[in-house]
Amino acid sequence: MPRSKSRSKKRLKPSGERAISWGGAYSDKKRRRDYAIAGIVLLAVTAGIAFTWWRSVAAEREFLAFAAEGEATPSQAQTVPSLGGGHLQPGQSHFYPDQIPTSGPHDRVWTKPGVYDRPQRPTQIVHALEHGNIVIYYDQAGAEVLRTLGAWADVYDGRWDGIVVTPMAGLGQSVVLTAWARRLDLDRFDPAPAAAFIDGYRGRGPENPVR
Repeated sequence: MPRSKSRSKKRLKPSGERAISWGGAYSDKKRRRDYAIAGIVLLAVTAGIAFTWWRSVAAEREFLAFAAEGEATPSQAQTVPSLGGGHLQPGQSHFYPDQIPTSGPHDRVWTKPGVYDRPQRPTQIVHALEHGNIVIYYDQAGAEVLRTLGAWADVYDGRWDGIVVTPMAGLGQSVVLTAWARRLDLDRFDPAPAAAFIDGYRGRGPENPVR
């Protein structure tokens, strides 16, 4: 049976009846709470950025102090005969006469600055050296040494003047620092000569010197 017209009509609110409000005081309270949360998050992010900046500045100051202390080190570093450069073909391998190469043909891809826990490909390391990066090899250097090297690598992470830290089995507690056609061997990590070597050759690779 068809519905009567009277039943299909919408119910009209009496003139005295007020519509229910879903906002009001509750919305204002929620809005204030959201603003407070956003303020706390912003404050935390700002504090984190400020702390990171302060830590970077402190690490660089410490690095430069060590570099000044060991300023004679670059002249004492070993000069390695250059094996030239040039890019290998994609997929092409290359044998270097030294386990720790400092020049020669290399991969088109380079090892980016940073601290690695796995050995990096020599052909990509050599390209990083050509860029002007410093490559540091370690084995059992210890946690404190790695913290120091990691802090330095965080400060100097540019494409043309960064620091690469990579492991190499068999070095024991020795640390080897390399630049393009340069090398410094340390029986144990010493921050003064290490920082001086880095400061002396970082950013001065043959491809694009920036210092």
